[in-house]
Amino acid sequence: MRLTTLAAATLLATLAGCAATPPAALPTAATTQGANAVDQRAKNIIFFLGDGMGINTLTAARIYAVGEAGELALDKMPESAFVKTFSNDAQVTDSAASMAAYMTGVKHNNGVISMSAGTRAIAPVADANGNKLVGRCENGQATDTLLELAKRRGMAVGVVTNTNVTDATPASTYAHVCHRKMENDIAASLVPGGAGYNAALGARGLDVVFGGGAQFFTPFARGGKRADGRDLLAELRGKGYRVVNDTAGLNALTPGQPAIGLFAASHMDFDAVRDQARQPALEAMTRKAIDLLAPNPNGFFLMVEGGLIDHALHATLGKRALQETVGYNAALQAAIDRMQQVDPGLKNTLIVATADHDHTLLLNGYAARTGKTTPTNPGVIGLVRNADGTPSLDGKGMPYTIIGFGTGERREGDRTAQGPLTDAIVSADDYHQEATVRTAKGAETHGGSDVYLGATGANAELFRGTIDNTRVFNLIKTAGGL
Repeated sequence: MRLTTLAAATLLATLAGCAATPPAALPTAATTQGANAVDQRAKNIIFFLGDGMGINTLTAARIYAVGEAGELALDKMPESAFVKTFSNDAQVTDSAASMAAYMTGVKHNNGVISMSAGTRAIAPVADANGNKLVGRCENGQATDTLLELAKRRGMAVGVVTNTNVTDATPASTYAHVCHRKMENDIAASLVPGGAGYNAALGARGLDVVFGGGAQFFTPFARGGKRADGRDLLAELRGKGYRVVNDTAGLNALTPGQPAIGLFAASHMDFDAVRDQARQPALEAMTRKAIDLLAPNPNGFFLMVEGGLIDHALHATLGKRALQETVGYNAALQAAIDRMQQVDPGLKNTLIVATADHDHTLLLNGYAARTGKTTPTNPGVIGLVRNADGTPSLDGKGMPYTIIGFGTGERREGDRTAQGPLTDAIVSADDYHQEATVRTAKGAETHGGSDVYLGATGANAELFRGTIDNTRVFNLIKTAGGL
C-alpha cells in the first residue's frame, strides 16, 4: 500500500532511531489558492477580456488563424482554469454582471455596474423634455474594484477597449451605477473634481483611457449625447490630460501626463474595415498603454478588452467575430512580448486573459480538417465537407456551414429557395450564419457555458481548476497584494 506523505515522514524518522518530529502542515487548497498564498506580489497586472469569447469562438478563431494544430497566444499561457459565468439573477450573464464580478468579487444582477450584491438594474428613462437619460438606484452602494484597489496602492491604472470606454466591460473597472445604459454618468465619473467624479480614483484619476465613445463626453450642441452641456474632454484637458482622437495622436503620446484617446463617436469599427489613420488597432493601443504606465515605480494595473468580438457574434457575423478574436490575440501577444522586455521572465508581472461569457456559436457536422483560412481556402468559415472534399448535406439535401448559431437572425428557410450554399457565399466578409432559433436582427444571445482563462507570470499558478468569476477577483487581489 502506498504511504501518505505524513506516514512516510514518520516512518523515516523512526528508522533513523530518533523521535518522529511532527511534520509541517501540508498545503491545502486554501493556502495555495487563497490569501497568503504568494511570497511576493505581482507589481504589474494586465487583465485581458475577450467579450463573448466562448470556447467555440476561441477554437474557431484558432483554426481560422493558424489551423487545427496551431496555437494562439492564449493557448501558450502556462496556467489555466475554467470560469463559471452565471450572474446573481440569471443563468446566462450579461457583460455588466460578469465583468463586475471579475472586478469586485461580488455576484451582480444583470445590467449592474460594480455595486453591492442585490442592487437592481433600473433602466434610465427620458426626462420631461425627452432628451436626457435619468437613472436611479433602488438600493445598493459602490463596491471596490481591482482598479481602485490598485490606485490606492499607488499603481498607475489604465483601460483599453475598442468599444465605448463607457460600455459595460470597461465601466466595471472604474464606475458604479445601477444600470449599464447610464453612459453619461459613467463618463462623468472619469473627470477628476467634476460633478459625478468617482473619488475612489484619487486626485489624478485614470492614467490611460483608450477606446471609443466620444459622444458621451460631448454636449448635444456639438453632436454628442450630453444634455447637461458639459464638455468632458475640455474638462479633462483642464485637469492635465492629453486628449487625442486619431492614430497619429496616439503614437505621439509620451509618459508623464494622463492621457485619454477617443477614436470614434461610438464604438470603434471592426478591425478589418477600420480607418487605420483614424482608429488604431487594439494591439497598438495596448502597446502604447504599457509604455505610458510602465515607468511608474509602483507598477500598474491595465485592463484590455476585445469588445467587438461580442458585437460580431450578436450580429451572427462569424468571420468578423473570428477576425476580432485574432486581433485580441495579437494584443495579448504584444503585451506579453512588451512586458518580457520591461520585466524579463515576468517575475513581477501577472497577465490574465479570459472572457466574460459565451455566445451560441457552434461548429457543425463532421467537417474534415480545413487548415487556416487563406484567400484560396475558406477554412472554418466555409462549408462542412467530407474527407473526399464533397459537401456534407443536411436533411433537405442542402450544403451547410461549419459555423452556425443557436440563436440569430437567419434560419435555414431563408436560403433554401435561393439554391445551395457555396464557399464563396458563406465566406463573404459580412455573411450571417444560420441559426436554430430566430431572433430579431443583431439579437443573437449570450450562452451560459463556462469560459477559458489563461495566466502567465508572477503568481499565475494560483489559477487552476474550475472557479467562479468572483474567485478570479480574489486570486488577482492575492497575486497583486491588493
